[in-house]
Amino acid sequence: MARLSNQDGPANQDGPLNQAALSTQEGLADWLPGRLADARPVVTVIGDSILDGWWDGTIERFCREAPAPVVQVQRRDFAPGGAANTAMNLAAMGAQVRFVSLVGEDSGGQTLREQLQSAGVDVSHVVSHPEMTTTTKFRVSSGGQVMLRLDDAAAEVPADGLRRMAAAIPGALTGSSAVILCDYGAGALEGAVRDAVLQNLGPQSGGVQADESRTDRREGDFPPARRNTLVVVDAHYPGRWASLQPDLATPNAQEAATLLGTEFPGGAARCPFVEAHSDQLLRASGAGAVVVTLDREGTLTIRPNSASQKPATHRTWARPQAEKQASGAGDTFVAALTIARAAGLPLTTSVNLAQAAADVVVHRPGTSVCTTEELAKHLRGFADTALTDFELARQVEEHRREGKRIVLTNGCFDVLHRGHTRYLNQAKQLGDVLVVALNSDSSVRKLKGPDRPVNHEADRAAVIAALSCVDHVTVFDTPTPIPLIDLLRPDVYAKGGDYTPEMLQETEAVERYGGTVTILDYVPEHSTTAVLERIRSTGEAPQA
Repeated sequence: MARLSNQDGPANQDGPLNQAALSTQEGLADWLPGRLADARPVVTVIGDSILDGWWDGTIERFCREAPAPVVQVQRRDFAPGGAANTAMNLAAMGAQVRFVSLVGEDSGGQTLREQLQSAGVDVSHVVSHPEMTTTTKFRVSSGGQVMLRLDDAAAEVPADGLRRMAAAIPGALTGSSAVILCDYGAGALEGAVRDAVLQNLGPQSGGVQADESRTDRREGDFPPARRNTLVVVDAHYPGRWASLQPDLATPNAQEAATLLGTEFPGGAARCPFVEAHSDQLLRASGAGAVVVTLDREGTLTIRPNSASQKPATHRTWARPQAEKQASGAGDTFVAALTIARAAGLPLTTSVNLAQAAADVVVHRPGTSVCTTEELAKHLRGFADTALTDFELARQVEEHRREGKRIVLTNGCFDVLHRGHTRYLNQAKQLGDVLVVALNSDSSVRKLKGPDRPVNHEADRAAVIAALSCVDHVTVFDTPTPIPLIDLLRPDVYAKGGDYTPEMLQETEAVERYGGTVTILDYVPEHSTTAVLERIRSTGEAPQA
């Protein structure tokens, strides 16, 4: 029988990677980054290289020539940026990375090569050209504040350099599990390079729009290098790669607005705006799925929905902290998303994992990468996160003072599945802070029978807490969550299932202080009972 616990990892964890088990993995757990690293997918990154510089010092006076501060530089740090940072992140998470780019025969190009090579990235496909200037972005800061950024780039990318880079592409693609195009408008994906990408990866006869699993792709539609290869487009102008029909496009809000030919609203209105224009984004990008990154507001994934004319969506929420001089979290996100998909994880789980990886680096100054160990540690931090009633009440009151809307829901959440994640994402959208109250092990046994729960309450709490849509987790042992409702007084009490508010004991307690009860969609085909019955009858977990 396949293992039931998301905490235990795929079956035969100590043996060869079980990709079939990964393909059904819905929740995040600390063993997952290591399993992805074990997969060691070959990922080719093609795109614009940048050398990021971070110069930090002290300011004690202004210069005589102008009212400008004099920064006495005390520290100089350099790091690969742009496509090179994506390659660095992939290598740090265990992928075998081939990098295709164009740099100058200058100190910046040499530094990039050395740092990439020392990280284990294959730079044999990187072209150095005497007429090329390596793009550099040097930031001068003091006291945690960036004072100035100095950019240097080629006025014109040499055509001969592009031809040499294009010639390197077929060899770099051989045997790749995934390809990422990092097109930031610096010129490395123009001319002969663009032609080579389309020739080696684009549809040969019109092609077909692919879904997330790419099962509808006919072999005759794409060249050999594209078959069974994940193609991800991370571009400032993703529409220019629509004819490639990528599997994934990852625009940020500004890039998505460019795709739509319109301006985005600000703040919390951005996500509903993206969802309302999901059809247009899929068509304009030509992608099988679009993941729109929204900075502090997380991401929204859009993909075709075979059961409805309206595209399916999946939301993640970032865990932002105080602003820092961070750069490159988007590169980390794309890298983690790609390695997860290349290793066989479902799209929604891959996006959740990518959000967690971005959360790791966004809290650091400078341009940095997320390693397998750091991502595992980050996820492990959720393993003991069930709050006591007292601590939860204190944090909820703090959120309320900040004007945030509190949502409470409860359930067993035993074997995590897509129905759970969809429900919790819906609950999060009812407010600003989502609190999930888990039934204790003893109460689950009373409700479900002596063979439940499958997973201990500490394990269930860890998996639920790792979801980006969940802000706080607690465990309750009473017959109903009414005592917790009386303590927290949430603005919204959400419940999933075939209920009406009048059927719930909790409704009276919520309405007594002016709260709202909301009934969310129930997904019977993805119920825990259905999952367990399928496992017991077939010995295998159902496909996601």
